[in-house]
Amino acid sequence: MTTNGIATRLPRPRSATVFDGPDRAHSRAYMKGIGFDDDALSRPTIGIANTWTEAMPCNFHLRALAEHVKEGVRAAGGTPMEFNTVAVSDGVTMGTQGMKASLISREVIADSIELMARGYQFDAIVALCACDKTIPGCAMALARLDVPSVLLYGGSIAPGHWHGRDVTILDIFEAIGAHNAGDMSDEELHELEGVASPGAGACGGQFTANTMACAFEALGISAGGSAMVPAEDDDKNTVAEKIGELVIKVLVDDITPSKVITHDSLENAIACICASGGSTNGVLHLIALAHELGIELTIDDFERISRATPLFADLKPGGRFVATDLYAAGGVPVILKRLADAGILHGDAITVSGRTIAEEAEAAQEKPGQEVVRPLDDPLKSEGGLAIMRGNLAPEAAVVKLAGTERRQQTGPARVFETEEACFRAVKEQKINPGDIVVIRNEGPVGGPGMREMLQVTAAIVGEGLGQSVAMITDGRFSGATRGLMIGHVAPEAAKGGPIAAIREGDEITVDIDGRRIDVALSDEEIAKRIAEYEVPEPLYTRGVMAKYAATVSSAAYGAVTS
Repeated sequence: MTTNGIATRLPRPRSATVFDGPDRAHSRAYMKGIGFDDDALSRPTIGIANTWTEAMPCNFHLRALAEHVKEGVRAAGGTPMEFNTVAVSDGVTMGTQGMKASLISREVIADSIELMARGYQFDAIVALCACDKTIPGCAMALARLDVPSVLLYGGSIAPGHWHGRDVTILDIFEAIGAHNAGDMSDEELHELEGVASPGAGACGGQFTANTMACAFEALGISAGGSAMVPAEDDDKNTVAEKIGELVIKVLVDDITPSKVITHDSLENAIACICASGGSTNGVLHLIALAHELGIELTIDDFERISRATPLFADLKPGGRFVATDLYAAGGVPVILKRLADAGILHGDAITVSGRTIAEEAEAAQEKPGQEVVRPLDDPLKSEGGLAIMRGNLAPEAAVVKLAGTERRQQTGPARVFETEEACFRAVKEQKINPGDIVVIRNEGPVGGPGMREMLQVTAAIVGEGLGQSVAMITDGRFSGATRGLMIGHVAPEAAKGGPIAAIREGDEITVDIDGRRIDVALSDEEIAKRIAEYEVPEPLYTRGVMAKYAATVSSAAYGAVTS
């Protein structure tokens, strides 16, 4: 077999067992029939795990982006082999039964990438991701496999423009509420929907996709400066080619995920989420990622770090700017620089570039006069954007996004709904009143199954003008685009006998942010009695992936992981 001089110098710790020697002639024969020659098969094989799909804008461009990654791999001496996995859009499926597939898809993505990598013995992997669950799903697979790997985020969509202002998909969800309240015409809603999502790329605010992209750059599994390059920016193709080249260096240097993902680097990722006003979904995903490597990361680590981390980034949904503005300001390295200067960053943590995260922070190129990331001595808030709540309604924990609300306390009557659909009907019919505390249960990891996000409901509440007077509690999740006093991930969930099952219409509930508590005005004895009397609804799915997930998934407080 002839070999290329470059290829013979590169390690092939796994692919050699697939393609080398007389006994592997059949494997080479298969591949030669589809265009791979002796030279290509003598090089390291690099799996390009792609989450491309035509079913949403977030990942729509990843097939084209993968070609540039492959060019970089070939230029550096490797042979790329692309494969695909599933991708479920949170936004498209929001408010439907399809949304239950979203969190479940995180596990399927991780499992499918693992199977492909183990089956084909790739020497290294580049994982392309964009929409919410594709990002942690890819990262979980890389951690589980622990072969040299790089994560590449596909980038954010550009904002739309409507009536002289920038808009995102959040504006559409809130406009639906305004339309229901009679404050927006059919024509205005139709006009807005035509411009709110103007191309390819993930949702533009510091919603879940951009939150996780920032977090994984802070974690070091993504290359420094790569995450915030917008999806349709000309520089994205250049970034992709460089990632293809980088993965060969990562292979040569044997930089595996277990060397990058440590307790310190996970704390850096948490701090980045808190400093950027990121999504509550980051709690689920980082705990799940830590689980893959046996790292003890608990929900209380988020509370501790958030208390010590100022909110620096003025990003939607709580702030003024979108992801493309953060890119123009200097990207994630600017946030990392603030964390380093504040003494919060674990600077010695290594990244896939081979540099430390402190070196990545120091290399930040901050645009003079930018307003997206506030100065060290003038943060938006002295504490981070997340809080972990407990109380007699959430003994294990619940999560609230502080960056999306200024309210610190509310006491009011419970409005109880067994499903998201039932609550949305009540909101649409304007049956929710100022001061109410909405409770949606049976939407947890088991009860859903799949722990749906509630953006359709929360945005409708805001759109109807109730965002400053109504609170919500649920064992489901919230989109990173949610704003307002909305407490999710209540655990244990109703389907597992959690106290949220005990709430009845009109019960007095108190939400106390400063005290980090959510409580119902009932005795422990009454709560226990009601839980015993509560009849959990029959599961909607008794076969297939949904039922399998419900039978194996853990509490949200432990990352909603399956085992």
